[in-house]
Amino acid sequence: MDVKGFRTFLEVARERHFGRAAERLNITQAAVSARIKQLEEYFDTTLFVRQRNNIHLTSSGERLVRYAEVMVSTLQQAKDDLKLTHQEQAQLTIAGTPNIWDAYLQHCLGVITETLTGYAFCADTLSQEQVNRALLQRTLDMGILFEPVKSELLECRQMTTLPLVLVSTRSQQLEQALNQDYVYLDWGVAFSQEHARRHPNLGAPSMRTSGARIALDVLLSRGGAAYLPQSMVQPFVDSGQLYQVAHESLIERPVYLAYRKDSPLLDGILDVAAKLSHTAPAGDFMLQAAADNPASDQES
Repeated sequence: MDVKGFRTFLEVARERHFGRAAERLNITQAAVSARIKQLEEYFDTTLFVRQRNNIHLTSSGERLVRYAEVMVSTLQQAKDDLKLTHQEQAQLTIAGTPNIWDAYLQHCLGVITETLTGYAFCADTLSQEQVNRALLQRTLDMGILFEPVKSELLECRQMTTLPLVLVSTRSQQLEQALNQDYVYLDWGVAFSQEHARRHPNLGAPSMRTSGARIALDVLLSRGGAAYLPQSMVQPFVDSGQLYQVAHESLIERPVYLAYRKDSPLLDGILDVAAKLSHTAPAGDFMLQAAADNPASDQES
């Protein structure tokens, strides 16, 4: 079975449209249809329900997605590794959830790639479930997470603690901040539980998001309040663009590194772990990016 068929299947599954999938793959729509038909014949099942302007996966198609993702990503990883062989480099793949990138990994990865020689890096954004699965399937070397993983095959160690503070664009009391344009930011299960315990009578937020940079942009452009990393918001607090709401609003979130215990790249992973443990959550790299945002310029 040609891996091109699986790539095409995943593209159609994402686009829900044969024509758009063909455009993204730079092939004809007839070729897309032929590859999907070949897969359906191979597995002796129907993968898509085809209705006018409505294409969606069957139950068989939904089950095939994760296998197709593994096959495509494994092949790409193999190709990258073979290319790096000529350069005598090893490739380390690293992934984190969206908020991990915004609050911690974006700056840390910059430090790692600048100071750790002999390795090439592949970085991605994945959900907690996808990180766990990719680690077990050996398509990912390292996962950076807010929630610890539980598996006998995986090592999980805490790298740092990320302080989250409630900030607002107005100087006000805790309850006022939580009830006026509050943006709820998803910092994981433990945060959700602590948030519910501290604020049991909170109404529906004006917005929910999984991106810290999104929340920061919203606050600076239209006002409101949100729980954000102290390292990310401190320059805006210092400049008077944001106000920290009540000292008791601070919530700390551990950050974990997970990897396979039997990884053939264990030495490289441990080198990365050592760098992570000695790197601050944020620095000039992240804060300059935030300061350059047009939304923040409007407030200054």
